[in-house]
Amino acid sequence: MRFDKQWPVALLFVFFSIGVSGRGSDNRLVYKKKYVMGTVFEIAAYGESREQVSAAIDKAFQEIVRMDDLMSNYKAESALSHLNRSAHFHAESISPDLYRVIERGVQLSKLSDGKFDITVAPLVNLWKAALAGDSVPSPARQQQAQACVGYDKIELIPPDHIMFRSSCLQLDLGAIGKGYAIDRAAELLHSLRIENAFLNAGGSTIIAMGSPPKQTAWRVRLRDPSHTIDPYVMLKNGSVSTSEQTTPSILGHDSPGHIIDPSTGKPLETQFAVSVIAPTGTMSDGLSTTLLLLGPQQGKALVDRTPDVSAIWLSAKAQVTTATNGPQILFGGKL
Repeated sequence: MRFDKQWPVALLFVFFSIGVSGRGSDNRLVYKKKYVMGTVFEIAAYGESREQVSAAIDKAFQEIVRMDDLMSNYKAESALSHLNRSAHFHAESISPDLYRVIERGVQLSKLSDGKFDITVAPLVNLWKAALAGDSVPSPARQQQAQACVGYDKIELIPPDHIMFRSSCLQLDLGAIGKGYAIDRAAELLHSLRIENAFLNAGGSTIIAMGSPPKQTAWRVRLRDPSHTIDPYVMLKNGSVSTSEQTTPSILGHDSPGHIIDPSTGKPLETQFAVSVIAPTGTMSDGLSTTLLLLGPQQGKALVDRTPDVSAIWLSAKAQVTTATNGPQILFGGKL
C-alpha cells in the first residue's frame, strides 16, 4: 500500500494534438487544473459552450476537494481522521461516500487475499516518519505496527456504520482515494451533460469519458521505464492507473520506499511499473497497487479471474508481462 506522494507523469494524454478545433455544437474544449489531494488534477472536456463546460469542470473540482475533506489522513479534521480516532470497538456513523470507498477497499482486500489492505496505516505512518528523517524502525516496532494491520478487523454495518475490532487499527485510503475521487468527478460531469472528457489525477489515475471529436477513443500512453516499448491503450469510458515504487529511500539506493507491503511490514522492492485498465478509477487505482505488490506471476492470475481488466508490468530493462481480460494493450515500440 502507498502513502501520498507527488507522482511523475506516467500517463500522457494528447487532446491538444487530435482535432480540438471542431466547429460542432459539442466541440468546445475547456482545460483546467487544480492542486488537491497532494497532486495536480487536470480535466479537459468538450461541451455545447465554453461557459457550460467551464462551470461543470469547476463543480467537478469542488467534488474532488470534498472527497479530500472526507478521505485525507493528513487533515486532522477530515472524516477519515475522525474515524481513525473514534471507531475502536464502537460503531461509528459515516457518510455514504466514505462507507462506499471503505467497502470497495475491503472487497479488493478479499480479492487479493490481503495483499491490498486499507488498514496498513500503522505501517505507513512508521515508514513515513523514517523517510522524513527518523531512524529506520526496529524489527520490534515493525512487528508491533504489523500486528495492528488486518482488513478482517473492519466490521461494516450497512448502510452507514463501521467499527474497528482492534484498539490500534487505522485506515489509509492512499491507494484507492484518488481513484474514487476522480470517479465522483466523472459522475458529476456526466450529470451536467458532459459526455466527452479526460480526467487526470497527477498521472497515476485517469478516466476517459467518451472520445474527442472525430475520434473513437482517447489514446493513453502507459508508463514505460525502459523508454523502448511504448505501450498504450485506446480508452473510452474506462480508467487507467499506474503504480511504481519511488527511488531512492533510506533503505539504500536499490530499495525504494513509499509502497508498503502489509505481508512483510516493509517497503516493497520491485523493478516493475504496473499499469492497469479497468472500468472505474477506484478499481484501476486499487488494482495497480495490488498488482505491483503481487508481481507479474501472481498478478496475472488475479487479472485472469477479474472481468474487464487488463494490466502490464514493465521494467527499466524492458522486461514485460501482460494480462488481458479487458481492453487490448497496444505497442508502438519494440518488444
